[in-house]
Amino acid sequence: MPTAETLEKFIARVESNFHAEALAEFYTEDSSMQENQSPPRVGLAANIARERATLARASAVRSQCVRPAFVQGDHVAIRWIFEFDWLDGSSSRIEEIAWQRWSGERIASEQFFYDPAQMAPKKPAP
Repeated sequence: MPTAETLEKFIARVESNFHAEALAEFYTEDSSMQENQSPPRVGLAANIARERATLARASAVRSQCVRPAFVQGDHVAIRWIFEFDWLDGSSSRIEEIAWQRWSGERIASEQFFYDPAQMAPKKPAP
């Protein structure tokens, strides 16, 4: 179970847009991440690589935790809003719930629940 201090540090790291660094600092080596009902990605290195690839497609990212975050034992639920400005001039706003299972002070598994329609980039108005 994460301490309140650890959870706040994790949230602050993500809100500061240090996403890949948050993975390295707060996830276990064999951690898994899963998008909705897709198969999970397993392994810290694979998850960091995926995060870096996503961020490389963006010119700007804004990340916000919509409080409160809920903690029950080893499980944490966080509502996030992410806004992406993509390199092609389009943008996306993604709101999701992250369901995490912690092992001590690190995240062992995380599943994201969101409407996939949000992933479609919106082109700027002409």
